[in-house]
Amino acid sequence: MHLDMTVLQILAVLLLPGAWCQSSNNVVVEAKNITIPAGSEAVLPCHSPRMVWTRDRLKDRQRVVHWDVVRSSPEYSVERVLDMSPGARQRVYNGINKGRVFLPDSAFTDGNFSLVINNVVATDKGVYTCNLHHHYCQIHQSIQIQLNVTKSARREKRYWDGEKTVFVVLLGSSVVLPCVNRRSLWREGLQEDQQQVAHWDFQAPGVRANKAERLVDLYASGERRDYGLLFAQRKMSVEEDAFTLGDFSLTISDLRPDDKGLYSCHLHHHYCGLQERRIFRLTVVPALPPAPTTSPRIFQNDVPEPRLEEVESPHVVNVILPEHRGYFVQHLGYFLATFILLAVIVVAVVVLTRRRKKREMDFELRRYDRGSMMSGGEMTLDSTELRACHQELRACSQEPLNSDYKNNLLKERGMAKDCNMDFEGKMWK
Repeated sequence: MHLDMTVLQILAVLLLPGAWCQSSNNVVVEAKNITIPAGSEAVLPCHSPRMVWTRDRLKDRQRVVHWDVVRSSPEYSVERVLDMSPGARQRVYNGINKGRVFLPDSAFTDGNFSLVINNVVATDKGVYTCNLHHHYCQIHQSIQIQLNVTKSARREKRYWDGEKTVFVVLLGSSVVLPCVNRRSLWREGLQEDQQQVAHWDFQAPGVRANKAERLVDLYASGERRDYGLLFAQRKMSVEEDAFTLGDFSLTISDLRPDDKGLYSCHLHHHYCGLQERRIFRLTVVPALPPAPTTSPRIFQNDVPEPRLEEVESPHVVNVILPEHRGYFVQHLGYFLATFILLAVIVVAVVVLTRRRKKREMDFELRRYDRGSMMSGGEMTLDSTELRACHQELRACSQEPLNSDYKNNLLKERGMAKDCNMDFEGKMWK
């Protein structure tokens, strides 16, 4: 059984699709142009909190590895499988996995953090994540592997789906999920304080980069190496507790034209893989002219010259302010006039409308009275009046023929017309 586990671990290391790596090339994180007059002091800033040296008594607990699994059924859930650090034993969170799931005891010695699963069951299916954390160096790395379970030996395989490695394993068999990182960062036997270095270089105008002059070397162990006369003369300096504060700024006092050039700050943390570089182009300009000062005048016989008080002529400034009050009153008048005009128009329309409605009501009442008189039979004529009308008609018809009318027909028609007019007049009385 142990032989099989050893073979599986060797295969996992050999068949791992890729390993974590980090470039050791210097990375320029800052570049500035600084112009300072001659004779003054220049401070070239160079700060990095990751270079702060804090000797941790629990150095082994700075490194932690833990495996997590994400299952899609019945619901999406994340479960911690186990974790391990150099100063503590590995801890398995689910009681079912104890004795069945484990990491090699030599994980932090040889960098092999592969997860071993014996007697694979259907519930082991999911996406497993190997997480490596180094709290001192502030480095966090992870890798994902998907595990599928099958009941057919012919379907057992492993492949790359474009994002992660997929393992299809037989139910009841054993599998090793590879997680290998052989960087010295994750292994023991290295001294952190011997691998932190900071140094300043100076490149004069016209000098190549490979011919730059080294100014100072600083080590986290406390060693310091100064080069040239500038540091010996205390013209250039770096703080003694640079690794405690993370401040590696270079101070140059009493600047001269010869001090111009390219200054570079290099920070190397070989243990954590930190390689940073900051570049400053320093330009020294002529010193500023001193401010003019007037020396006191000395008069003969120490008699001070009488001071003449200068009376300044008053300065007259004409300021034209807008008449805000008159402006407001004018606009208020426009508004009131417009409002009154609208009110008059509305009143006139209302009055005319009421008068028209009144006339229409009077006309309707008259029509109603006429209709009621005609239909009710209230209008009557006296028999005497009717008889008088008949007699007049007869009288008219019995007049002689030699009247003014040309013929009898015209005479009768005129008489009838007169009688009708009289009759209508009586009816409307």
